[in-house]
Amino acid sequence: MTSPLLSLSGVSRHFGALKAVDDVSLDVPAGARHALIGPNGAGKSTLFKLITGSMPVTAGTLTLAGQDLTGRSEPQRARRGISQTLQHSSLFLSQTVEDNVLLAAQRRHGSRHSLLPRRQAAARDRVGGLLVDVGLEDRAGTPVASLSHGERRQLEVAVALACEPQLLLLDEPAAGMSPAESGRLVRLLRSLPASVTLVIVEHDLDVVFALADAVTVLHLGRVLLTGTPDEVRASPAVQEAYLGTGRENLFLDGPSSTAGTPGTSVRTEVV
Repeated sequence: MTSPLLSLSGVSRHFGALKAVDDVSLDVPAGARHALIGPNGAGKSTLFKLITGSMPVTAGTLTLAGQDLTGRSEPQRARRGISQTLQHSSLFLSQTVEDNVLLAAQRRHGSRHSLLPRRQAAARDRVGGLLVDVGLEDRAGTPVASLSHGERRQLEVAVALACEPQLLLLDEPAAGMSPAESGRLVRLLRSLPASVTLVIVEHDLDVVFALADAVTVLHLGRVLLTGTPDEVRASPAVQEAYLGTGRENLFLDGPSSTAGTPGTSVRTEVV
């Protein structure tokens, strides 16, 4: 049996008596497109921070490709192959699209190499390829401040990929997008190579069910269920967890006819 790329074992984060994440165990295979969903307060954002290292665990262990990263800092985990996009943009608005991606590539390989002409040329070639991948090749010289919201999200993916991640964590990548923009985002994420494993926290369930091959539902800090999108939709336990949120009909009604083409259906958000 193939070892998982990302493995969480008994991971917890407590704030006094509050158990924001409570004994979470989860395996994510290499190449997976894995989504985390759950009602408000389920612990999704906290779990992301525990994976990236921006917040220490109270208990449990985390491994990436078999290496224990539990006590490693956020920069150390990034060097081991964990990259992320954030809910709130961290782009350099006054810089061009190309320069934002180039800076990320230079951070990955060390700025001391950036002065060498051959390395500069190779880095710009790679940046050009990434911009093609995310559909921004015609915007390379454009200041980021001039981009639309959807284009900035596309750029954030390119910046994250410039760090050559094994594991890419996406925190609400479709937040604030129009239906058409979220549809383009799903097509972009679907096109990423299998060498990049995705874990996504997303409120737009059209995006989740169109993209993910596995979904983990968190509730009150614990794993309620991990399964395929169809298994999650059909689960009585998941339906009960969402009762009172106004979104339980998403699970009771089953997949929408437009689930494979986000942007053509009504956007539904679950906090």
